[in-house]
Amino acid sequence: MTLSRRAALTLPWLAAPAVAQPAWPSRPIRIIVSYPPGGATDVVTRKMAEAIGPILGAPCVVENKAGGSGTIGTAEVARAVPDGHTLLGNDNSYAMLPYVFARLPFDHAQDLLPVTVSNFAPVVLTVKASSRFATLASLLAEAKAQPGRINYGTGGVGSSLHFAAEAFQQAAGVELFHIPFKGAGEATLNLLNGTVDMVMGSIPSAMANLRARARMVPEVPLFQQAGVPGFNMLNWTGLAAPKGTPAEIVARLHQAVVQALATPGMRDFLAGQGATPGGLAPAAFASLIAAETALWRDVAAKAGIHPQ
Repeated sequence: MTLSRRAALTLPWLAAPAVAQPAWPSRPIRIIVSYPPGGATDVVTRKMAEAIGPILGAPCVVENKAGGSGTIGTAEVARAVPDGHTLLGNDNSYAMLPYVFARLPFDHAQDLLPVTVSNFAPVVLTVKASSRFATLASLLAEAKAQPGRINYGTGGVGSSLHFAAEAFQQAAGVELFHIPFKGAGEATLNLLNGTVDMVMGSIPSAMANLRARARMVPEVPLFQQAGVPGFNMLNWTGLAAPKGTPAEIVARLHQAVVQALATPGMRDFLAGQGATPGGLAPAAFASLIAAETALWRDVAAKAGIHPQ
């Protein structure tokens, strides 16, 4: 007796066998941070790795691959096998890279899959405790009266601190003088010794030198309240995976981060860093990166920052 093709496809014992998907995770998960140890991105990523490891059932090991303004570690993740065992701990400086480098060792828009944001942290303008500027209003008044007199330090041309300061100048309508250093730590040291007048940065990175945490000093105004309504920049730290990572793995990673962020220990940690929990869905995180990439294009063009 001959079976029709349609009939044969309905018989379960004649159907093609299902291909079993390998269990994930099957080994420790590497999370590469493309900056040196001790920075805000590294600290937050390590805490998140510690929290999601037990949820996923595998250790999450953070490795620092610094260099190239974050491009060396990022490129390694972009080239990794997309099986969910290699991730990137990144931050908002990723959206600035196309305006720093004329050619990147990876496709900025395609080679990484955003997973989720771990936290958001406000940008702060810091001055030395003995600074002549007691308020942002006094700093803005001098900057408008004497363009270029006030200087600011950054971790180098095209660094996230540089972009933040340029965005601040454009929003405030002032002109400051840029002094680049070899890193954010060096910029902060020169702020403390009086070489520079101000530094822009995130609360976590400035925490060691702040006299009080942001949530404990409600009298410190937001930029919008202090006369710069157009400046509302937030730093973020998040996770990304190589292009081609299965959607179900990305979804599990996102769920693990959301679960970790709901724990009192993680919430207390982030509050102590002056940060708030993230947890954006992958699609929302992708939209955030796209929007910020467009924002920094405009900032770079107005500031005369050209990719090298």
